[in-house]
Amino acid sequence: MAAEETVLTSGIFAELILPFLLLFTVFFAVLDKSKIFGEGKRQINAIVSLVLALIFVAFSYAKGIIVKLVPFTAVMIIIILIFMLLYGFVAGGKEKEGFVMPKGLKITFGIIIGISMIIAIMWATGTWDTIYNSIISGAGAGKIWANVLFAAIIIGAMVVVIASGGKSKS
Repeated sequence: MAAEETVLTSGIFAELILPFLLLFTVFFAVLDKSKIFGEGKRQINAIVSLVLALIFVAFSYAKGIIVKLVPFTAVMIIIILIFMLLYGFVAGGKEKEGFVMPKGLKITFGIIIGISMIIAIMWATGTWDTIYNSIISGAGAGKIWANVLFAAIIIGAMVVVIASGGKSKS
C-alpha cells in the first residue's frame, strides 16, 4: 500500500518552503539581534535574510544538509526539554518554600535521570534490544559482567578511601 502524500509531506513543501522559512527566520533573527547594519534597520535585515535564504535553498547540497539536520535537532531539543522538566521536578524549588534537597541528592537524581533518558532514547530508536541481548546473552557476556563487577569494586573502594580520608584527625 503506497503512502498517501499530504501537503506537509510533498516535496516542494518539505524540501523548499520549510527550509526557506527556517533559514529566513534564523538569518533575520541573527541580523536583527546583532545589529550588524545598525539600529532600526529591519527592512535591510529582511532583504539580506531573504537573499541569503533564497541563495541557500537554490543549492541542493546545502539544502540537503539542513533537511537532514532539522529532524535530528528537533528530536534533541525535545530530549533536552524532557530532561530539564524531569530535573526541574527533582531539583526545583526555592529555599524559602520549605524543603531544600541536598546538593548530593540533586546530583544523584540528575545522574539517574540522565541514565534513564539514555535508556529511553535507545528504546525509542530500537537499539536497546540489540544492546541488551548482546550484553545479557551474547558471546562473552560473562566476561563483560566480570569486568563490570571488578570496575564497580575498584570504584567503590576508591570512594570509600576518598570519603574516609577527609575525616582523619591530625
